[in-house]
Amino acid sequence: MEELFKAIEEKIKASGYPRKIDGATVYDDICDQIDGKENGTYVLMSKIEDDVLFEYNITIMDEEFNLGLLTMRTPEGEFKANFDE
Repeated sequence: MEELFKAIEEKIKASGYPRKIDGATVYDDICDQIDGKENGTYVLMSKIEDDVLFEYNITIMDEEFNLGLLTMRTPEGEFKANFDE
């Protein structure tokens, strides 16, 4: 799992996101957001900090999920990490 968390962090940092990020925290937030949802494609939002909003574009399948695009909105600007690239 550490490799997955590191990959999440690297993708987010590559987008130019200027704040500290923890891949495990993002992964846990996604898991909390999708818990109990049926298979399908969703746009889910999460307030990571008081002034930071994460928008997840996720496809949920039986035993897994695919995070396609993560948009991070901060006072510093908007940053996008495309996990399908």
